Amino acid sequence: MYGGSVISCSTHERAVCKLEPLTEGNGIELEFLPDHQILASDGDLAAQGNRLDIAKAVLRGLGVDPTACVPFKLSGRTAIPMQAGLAGSTALIAAAVGCVLEFLDKKLNRYATAELIRSIEYFQLGVVCGYQDHYMATFGGLNYMDFRDKCSIVGASESSPYATIEPLNGFVGDLPFVLAHTGNRHHSGTVHNSIRERWVEGEKTVVEGYIEIAEMARVAKKALLAGDLQEVARLMNANHAIQRDLGGSGDANEELIKAAMEGGAWGAKLAGAGGGGTIIAIGPDRLGLAAHLEDAGADAILFPAPALGLTVDIE
Repeated sequence: MYGGSVISCSTHERAVCKLEPLTEGNGIELEFLPDHQILASDGDLAAQGNRLDIAKAVLRGLGVDPTACVPFKLSGRTAIPMQAGLAGSTALIAAAVGCVLEFLDKKLNRYATAELIRSIEYFQLGVVCGYQDHYMATFGGLNYMDFRDKCSIVGASESSPYATIEPLNGFVGDLPFVLAHTGNRHHSGTVHNSIRERWVEGEKTVVEGYIEIAEMARVAKKALLAGDLQEVARLMNANHAIQRDLGGSGDANEELIKAAMEGGAWGAKLAGAGGGGTIIAIGPDRLGLAAHLEDAGADAILFPAPALGLTVDIE
C-alpha cells in the first residue's frame, strides 16, 4: 500500500472452496464451518461478523443476486492460521473468487484477478490493505514484486498499473526460513491504519522508512539470487528495526524474534502487519530453529516454499 517492493513466498498451507450447483431449492447456500446460511434475498448478503462474511463479500463484489442466479452451494475451509499475518482471509477470498468466476464463466487474467481480490477485501470487507497478499494468493511461488505507483488510499482504479511480478522460482536454492506464529490474533487493517494515516499525512519518518524498506527489497533480491543469505539476514534485521520503530511490531513479535536470535537465527523480522501475528527467521539450521521457537512458545510453525497460487479444478 506504500508503492514499495517486496520479496514474498508462499507456503504449502491452502484455503479451499467448492461450488456445487443445486438441483433443488432457491437461493445460495453458504457453508464456511462453523457457519452456515441460506441466502434468499439481497438483505441476506449483509455482513454478520462471522466467516461467511468473506463469501458474502465475494458475492457482492461480483454482483451475484441470490434471487436471480442459478442456485448453488459455496463451501470453504482453510489450513492457514487466520488473523496471523499470513493472508489467511485473502486466501479464502481468492478461493471463493476462483469458484464464482468459473461458475459465472468470467475469464480474467491473473493480474486482473489479483486486483479483483484486493478490491473485494478493501471495499467489501473494509480492510486497509496493500496488494502483496492478493497477488501472492493469485500467483503463488517465490516472487520479487514491485508496487510502484500503486499507493492510492482509494484503491485500484482504471489508471492504476498492475504490479510487476518477477518469479524467482528456479533461480534460488533452498530457503532456510521459518515462520513462527505467536498465537495472537489481529486484524491487519487495525495495524495498517495508524501507520497508513501517518504516511498519508506525510510524516517524514514513515515516508522515509518505507522508501528505505523498498530499497532493501531490491538489494535483497540480488543477495538472494547470489546465495548471500547473511546479507539477506542483515536486511531482514534492518527492515524489522524500521517497522518496530514505526510502531508496527508488538511484544509477542519481539519475544519470538529474541528467541529466534538466541536459537541461532542470522536474522528475523515480523511477517504481515505485525501487532502480534507471525515472525519469519533465517538461519543455518531450519529444523533446529523451528524446534527452538516451539520451545519458546510459538503457537504454529510453517515453512516458506514456492507453491501454486489460485488453482481452479473442474470436476
